Amino acid sequence: MILLDEGDDVRSVVGILLDRRTYLGIHRKQTGYERIDLYNKAAENLGMTPFYMCLQHISEKSALGLCYENKKYRLIRLPIPKVTHNRAMTLTPYLQKQLALLSNSSIVFNGQNRHDKLRIHKLLTTNKSIREYLPESMAYSREQLVDAMERFSSLYIKPTNSSIGKGVIKITQKGDEDWQLCWSNNEPKMLSVKKAQAFIHEKVGTQSYLIQQAISLATYHGRPYDLRISAQRGDKGKWQITGIAGKVAASGRHVTNLAKGGEARRCEELFRASGFDPYRMKAAVEQVSLMIVENLSERIPTIADVGLDVGVDDDGGIKLIEVNGRDQRYEFKQLKMHQTFKNTYETPLRYAKFLLNR
Repeated sequence: MILLDEGDDVRSVVGILLDRRTYLGIHRKQTGYERIDLYNKAAENLGMTPFYMCLQHISEKSALGLCYENKKYRLIRLPIPKVTHNRAMTLTPYLQKQLALLSNSSIVFNGQNRHDKLRIHKLLTTNKSIREYLPESMAYSREQLVDAMERFSSLYIKPTNSSIGKGVIKITQKGDEDWQLCWSNNEPKMLSVKKAQAFIHEKVGTQSYLIQQAISLATYHGRPYDLRISAQRGDKGKWQITGIAGKVAASGRHVTNLAKGGEARRCEELFRASGFDPYRMKAAVEQVSLMIVENLSERIPTIADVGLDVGVDDDGGIKLIEVNGRDQRYEFKQLKMHQTFKNTYETPLRYAKFLLNR
């Protein structure tokens, strides 16, 4: 271990907080979805020094971590960085306590990056200008499910705190009494209203779920698609749309997540296939997305780097599906949108530099 040298300048140091497994994989170049080399290149371009940390190695006034300088890593103990970009999940009480400890000495942006879907919906519904872009959503209960099935012909029942489409159930009315259920990798199932409700209630159990009106998504060769929008704060702290990627559901599937068999496509290609003007539709999606994140950041000031899932319906209507607090960005990599992919790593560091200079 190398301790901080007297000559080291900590004013240009930006903390990058990683999950422990990712942090330990840096030397082995096994960091999962995190492209650490892109953080290093971005920091070098901006005249900054990245300091990689995990919460297990943080104390009240200092942190043990990996400092990247002169093309190599040093294991070093530094004072807590003034600014930290959080890329770690903090789902346990211990990790939340450590994150709070870090936040006492550092400006941690995206401190909380697993957002309750229903809470986000409720925060956004308070803004009249945004309501039209929100599908109707409500907390799950047996009574709410019965009411929603009477009012809507298609619904999603989804966990309020999950990712990559885990636990999502879609139900669609196929007749006066029959409903089609789609969930996980199972074959669609036809059930009566009562049996469908009983099945869903059993699956939900005591977990926290919400009910959401299903959007009649535009399709690409018969398969529904939605969009992942990278919305980030950068220079001068301003929000920007760094990139948009399309996600097309696998044949016969109800979720578009790439981890669930979905396929990445450029949004312009998808818009053309749906009969939309690709440039106008892209501009409209960007405008709505900026409105959403700007409003949301007034309620949750620490958010600065999120991935929005946005749907476009058959008529070109735009609806927010959910907000992802830790966007993995791999859609851009799969689409060979190399500059956009690099920008998704550089933009948060530009924001960090803005905070350091401020």
